[in-house]
Amino acid sequence: MRVIRILKKPSGSLLSVKEIPFNPQLVRMGIEQLMSYMAACDNAEWGMWTNGRFKAVKRKIRGDDGKTVYEDPNDIPSKDGNVEEVDRPTREFLRNAVGDNLLFSFKTCHDHIHVTDGLQKQPAFFELLKVIFCKIHDERNFPHPLEFYATAREKASNDGRLTVVNRLSKIFQAVKAQYPAIFDANDQIKLQPRSLAYVVGELQRYSFLDTNIDVKGKAYEELVGANLRGDRGEFFTPRNVQRMTIQMLDPKVGEKVLDPACGTGGFLVIAMNEVIKKLRQESGINEQVNSWMQSALNDRIREIAKLNFFGIDINPDLVKATKMNMVMNNDGSGNILRQDSLLHPHQWEDSFRKEFAKAVGVDPKSLRSPKDLALFDYIATNPPFGSKLPIKDRETLSQYELGHVWRQAESGWERTDQLQTSAPPEILFIERCWQFLKPGKRMGIVLPDAILGAPGLLYVRWWIIKYCRIVASIDLHPDTFQPRNGTQTSVLILQKKTEKEIDQNKLSDYKIFMAQVKNIGHDKRGNTVYRRNEEGEEILVPSDPMAVPLLEQTATGEGTVRPMPPQKVPADDTPTLATRFLKWKKQVVLGW
Repeated sequence: MRVIRILKKPSGSLLSVKEIPFNPQLVRMGIEQLMSYMAACDNAEWGMWTNGRFKAVKRKIRGDDGKTVYEDPNDIPSKDGNVEEVDRPTREFLRNAVGDNLLFSFKTCHDHIHVTDGLQKQPAFFELLKVIFCKIHDERNFPHPLEFYATAREKASNDGRLTVVNRLSKIFQAVKAQYPAIFDANDQIKLQPRSLAYVVGELQRYSFLDTNIDVKGKAYEELVGANLRGDRGEFFTPRNVQRMTIQMLDPKVGEKVLDPACGTGGFLVIAMNEVIKKLRQESGINEQVNSWMQSALNDRIREIAKLNFFGIDINPDLVKATKMNMVMNNDGSGNILRQDSLLHPHQWEDSFRKEFAKAVGVDPKSLRSPKDLALFDYIATNPPFGSKLPIKDRETLSQYELGHVWRQAESGWERTDQLQTSAPPEILFIERCWQFLKPGKRMGIVLPDAILGAPGLLYVRWWIIKYCRIVASIDLHPDTFQPRNGTQTSVLILQKKTEKEIDQNKLSDYKIFMAQVKNIGHDKRGNTVYRRNEEGEEILVPSDPMAVPLLEQTATGEGTVRPMPPQKVPADDTPTLATRFLKWKKQVVLGW
């Protein structure tokens, strides 16, 4: 068997993916060109074409009548040529996605749904998520054999595609029963049989459970951002910044965390997995322990996820997307709620009040004012910000000191009884996060640099100093939110003062950890930037020992295996900053 990997665009150009719009006609031309190359090479059985955004695999076989037939397999098989492994993978043959493989597959599936089913971006996204949930449920349905698959023969005929539809419909019925808060009882997968069979074939080779959470998180959150980002200042935080913030907050097992503007749930997913890692370390349980011990640990993980991780967002689509993200990463979907986090508690909807109170273990009647919200041990968030989103509702403004007009006094600044005509949401979110915290507990919040430096916002900085201890200030790189937003931002780590500390009303000297992120890992276009040595050469390090080795094959079918080549190192300062902060924190008494 000879494998030909053809990575040529129809035009032969070398344009980047971003410069090439998705064009079905060009894709068809590219696939036809692939087939012409395979036809010209008698011993070429397999071939693949891609333009970096869409991929097609072809297998050339001889039909019973002697004519050449081209099948559409899901992928090129491994070195032993086992087609069954490609058509219907078993658990031991599922692959962990690496790099941008999963992101590429998600985008490919989304584009296929968009073109084949004629759905707009958002409906196409939610149909794809239904299929992703089916994939996750099928992997968890151990020890039963996998049912999430579509063979090449099934994809080639109408009857075969309908078989795939029936198979997935049964899985989706079980998904709806397990997650009634996400899916309605009458929900159905609305994709055409041809489209569904293609998507299943594209995703079936991956292990969604074992793939690294950063790979899954990046793929999922970029997909969400591309399809659900609205006009409410929703610019989702890069994962390396989220991870740095969570590691600096140093979450403990059993602590309650909240993100009151949770977006896609990235902060919560990372926090949950940091806690799970600590739980595994404390228990001494690893992958090789007895099955009953592993089962007990998994039960404890689900209990922690259910009791200690909370997210609120005003966007109902993002709430659903966050729940799905949490399920894909250790099943902590129970406490993701829809509400405007800035509203006065007596303006909350009854359903939200009851659900929130039940989740945090308090009486709904006790949640009457902002003073009743101090229920959480730490908060990690990136609130929406921008001049296009002013808060003007007087009932909302009245519950915040920062919603009032401030004036300069001999002692510094003092609040007046006059309300602001409007206030930016990011300023009010600082105080709302403070209200949500227990005394002595901490928050990590991403804020625009104007709050930390603009002369007109000096009163905000005064309020922060009065009511919080500033633990750390991290100046983020200007390209952090590029290519979509160029706002310069910082991460503040704040610790809520106790009432005694506030009543003392004196500003004492203390140490603050301050740092600047000079390398964020990508440039203004969003392309990854790698570290270089003094000669300007990219630094290479040994590849992951768990990575799948490369296979080189000759025309005679003989193969040799060689290890993965060395990997480039992203130019990213955030892991180093988090490590240095934790070392610094040990020298400073912070109470956490």
